Amino acid sequence: MSESFPRMSARTRRFTLGVPRGFTISPDGGRVVFLRTKAGTDPVTCLWELETETHVERLVVDPRTLDGDDGELPPEERARRERSREQAGGVVAYSTDSTVTRAAFALSGSLYVTELPDGRTRRLETAGAVIDPRISPDGRHVAYVAGGALHVRDLVTDANRVLATPESSTVTYGLAEFIAAEEMDRMRGHWWSPSSDALLVERVDEAPVRTWYIADPANPERPAAAQRYPAAGTPNAVTELYVLGLDGSRVVVPYEHEYLANASWDSHALSIVTLSRDQKAMRLLTVDPATGRSTLVREDTDPAWVDIVGGVPAHLDDGSLVWVASADGGNRLFVGDRAVTPPTLQVRAVLDVDHDSVLFSASGDPTEIQLWTWDGHSLLPVSTRSGVFSGRMAGGVGVLSEQSLDVEGVATTVVRRDGMAIPIPSFAERPGLDLRVSLGRSGRRELATAVVLPSWHEPGSRPLPVLMDPYGGPHAQRVLNRRAGYLESQWFAEQGFAVIVADGRGTPGRGPDFERTVLGDLATPALEDQVDALHGVAEQYPDDLDLTKVAIRGWSFGGFLAALAVLRRPEVFHAAVAGAPVTDWRLYDTCYTERYLGHPDEQPEVYDNSSLFGDAAKLDRPLLLIHGLADDNVVAAHTLRLSSALLAAGRQHSVLPLSGVTHMTPQEVVAENLMLLQVEFLKRSLHVLG
Repeated sequence: MSESFPRMSARTRRFTLGVPRGFTISPDGGRVVFLRTKAGTDPVTCLWELETETHVERLVVDPRTLDGDDGELPPEERARRERSREQAGGVVAYSTDSTVTRAAFALSGSLYVTELPDGRTRRLETAGAVIDPRISPDGRHVAYVAGGALHVRDLVTDANRVLATPESSTVTYGLAEFIAAEEMDRMRGHWWSPSSDALLVERVDEAPVRTWYIADPANPERPAAAQRYPAAGTPNAVTELYVLGLDGSRVVVPYEHEYLANASWDSHALSIVTLSRDQKAMRLLTVDPATGRSTLVREDTDPAWVDIVGGVPAHLDDGSLVWVASADGGNRLFVGDRAVTPPTLQVRAVLDVDHDSVLFSASGDPTEIQLWTWDGHSLLPVSTRSGVFSGRMAGGVGVLSEQSLDVEGVATTVVRRDGMAIPIPSFAERPGLDLRVSLGRSGRRELATAVVLPSWHEPGSRPLPVLMDPYGGPHAQRVLNRRAGYLESQWFAEQGFAVIVADGRGTPGRGPDFERTVLGDLATPALEDQVDALHGVAEQYPDDLDLTKVAIRGWSFGGFLAALAVLRRPEVFHAAVAGAPVTDWRLYDTCYTERYLGHPDEQPEVYDNSSLFGDAAKLDRPLLLIHGLADDNVVAAHTLRLSSALLAAGRQHSVLPLSGVTHMTPQEVVAENLMLLQVEFLKRSLHVLG
């Protein structure tokens, strides 16, 4: 490989370009539609189709032939991509009708519709830049948002109508609000009825939300960007629901809770899932679309919080409810009122319902994510090898995507009804690293841990400086049986470090009790577990770790944890790189923060304990703070305020501001040099030669 790993990692978007994704299976199982770029360094995503009978793969839409330019994205679409961590361009999302014969997508703010059988694609004139187009089940209409208004385009008559117009500049119809997209993984705000004659539409009014201003100090001639950001303890956007008919009817759908967690509209029910502000109660309601009246189907409560689980609610052909809830110490799959999985199998998400079968992901071992089906009578494993799997299922046909330490990249296979497997090629680049990763358990709590050693290191030959490389926050996981999760860690190891990645309390895969240990304290358990993992690994590798030279690096929550480590445990951690760290949880958003720490007005001491500001005077280790000045998730104020507190305490530290960079740092040169600068800082700080 001619390029350095940091440059190749940046250019390939961490080796995700060229990987097939975004699968849709036709109801008869005859075709699979998906997204993929043409090469591992090509950032333009195309739309493809595979015929399962002939095994023939076909390029349906190449955005380059449509004169699209991602530089012309409307601000709302840029925000959507930031929320979904989308790093590619081109056709990054699409919707299809119920028969999967027609697709709609947005490109550079324009609306396109494709006839999948022959690939004919046409651009439709719209009144403004298009966001989130969704085609109706019958394929006749496309609903989309432009200028905050919800439009519907008739694909037969070419007529365009506006179903809902915003009453002010703070109102939008048909889009998910910031909190839903960032913290609930709900990226949509409108849903078609099965009969294609109405839509459930979310109205969002951001007027109560405080306005923050994201400036670009490197370009003072540019005005600051106004951002409505609901920080912990402050008002959220007001959300409402309406059923809007194509005949012009408008029905209010009232609900009591603060958050709309999810919605679905299938042939059995119009369903909504709501969540209280403190997230201790979740309600599933069915709605009469003619009147807006709702009926409570079930309510789940928890003294800590109730988890939002992807893919539910759903229904079997007979109308039985498919749901996931915590019960008897496990996250379990429910069909009707009955739990059909044991509490030892931690259900992660429902991926599809195909007639009377449910495809879902779950973990027995927290380092594995396996696929299972419930066929109405028994549980059946779909994935049979160790690794991390995802999938789809329709018409008796499945799509399986597999990752593991034994498989480079992502292996995707279509499995037909007769059992024949058809691979969908990945065009991703090869990282060119010789991975040396060992998964295991460490410490008193037997934490899931990965130890990454240099490929050239001879065990027991000499102790290596240590680099802890965690995320460490709740509801996220680093230690999984997949190569992609350790590429950067392996590169750091090749620079002469023994790298340790550990998942502490709060991370998923080990059950509700393990996850909820962080309630009321995001600092102490997370930091204790990194120390515990470090000492546990040192016992397992007594001749390979130099505990007099221990550094820690991280981004986002990992950045918070890295800074916390050198502030509170300097006898253990001797240097830290904190990227985009949350430094004061009062500055982070409502939904995430209040789930774990409650309301800051009610529990200020909890916030103080999890803040870094009170520890500023303790710093006596090298600390590098890195922050994108355009970050609208963890805003740069986090780093700047911590730097001010450190300066006021007379504590030396380094700050690297990144002009024009968001939370994702997708720019090639920035991403490459960030890795190189971190290595240089860590080696200098630990007095490591070479």
